[in-house]
Amino acid sequence: MSPDTPVLHMMCGKIAAGKSTLSATLSQADRTVRIAEDDWLAALFSGQLASGQDYLRCSERLQKIMAPHVSELLKAGVSVVLDFPANTPQQRAWMRDVIATSGARHQMHVLDAPDAICLARLSARNASGQHAFTVTDKMFHAFTRNFAPPGAEEGFNIVLHKVSG
Repeated sequence: MSPDTPVLHMMCGKIAAGKSTLSATLSQADRTVRIAEDDWLAALFSGQLASGQDYLRCSERLQKIMAPHVSELLKAGVSVVLDFPANTPQQRAWMRDVIATSGARHQMHVLDAPDAICLARLSARNASGQHAFTVTDKMFHAFTRNFAPPGAEEGFNIVLHKVSG
């Protein structure tokens, strides 16, 4: 594969680990676009997101429409930073389909952040009012229980980011 082949950048990390910050940085590269799940969910489903189950339902609907869109961008020669969580095997499965359909290179960015750092960042994010969604500590812990970083058997090109302070 040529180095000019577009890249699909994917993000794996707990809530407030720094996925959106990293994706914003990566998206500054030439011929690269960022697609952020939170932006789309807020625009399309903001009144429908009262629970974790609501998030999963709306996220699945968004994935169905985004998969062919992302594949087409990659086929057109545009790299994509997918600011969607790749935190479970199910979330990563649709990303794997995008890679297969598009033929793009990929990097799975895994942000390894301790809970204490994520919770401190989450508290600051909630206090700022700058984020589309407020996530409580209880919600953080509920989602973290399902967090599973990708295993070698999944075949992703992993880029590990150790998060500290």
